[in-house]
Amino acid sequence: MTTRRVVATGTFDILHPGHLYYLSESKKLGDELYVIVARDANVKHKPHPILPEEQRRAMIAALKPVDHAILGDRTDMFRPIEEIRPDIITIGFNQYFDEEKLRSELAERGLHADVIRIGRYADGDLASSRLIVQRIIEARGGGNQPLG
Repeated sequence: MTTRRVVATGTFDILHPGHLYYLSESKKLGDELYVIVARDANVKHKPHPILPEEQRRAMIAALKPVDHAILGDRTDMFRPIEEIRPDIITIGFNQYFDEEKLRSELAERGLHADVIRIGRYADGDLASSRLIVQRIIEARGGGNQPLG
């Protein structure tokens, strides 16, 4: 019996229900879920993560659906994919990947994983690290009150 490997990727800064939904839905597609956590230096499409990369990786590793949590490669985002050889790669509803371009880049490297976009977490408006930070600032003020 062969094991179906699934890879999910992301920054995972400030864990929220949307992350758990994405990872739970990803796990349902296979037997083994690998999660590649973005390196701090590689996050360029949004604000720099608040939590350091190793802390984000450790938080992801502790989640029930996750079998393996690793940090991404510093220079080649496909290197971990080549090592894992997944059957499926999932991307979140708001991740900036062109699915056809991703499939093409995978095929150029001899990787033939299905690419599946996981839908949006529908229960609540705080399924975004950015929105959580914004809500904290609104609720606690611009630094005049303690956050804890």
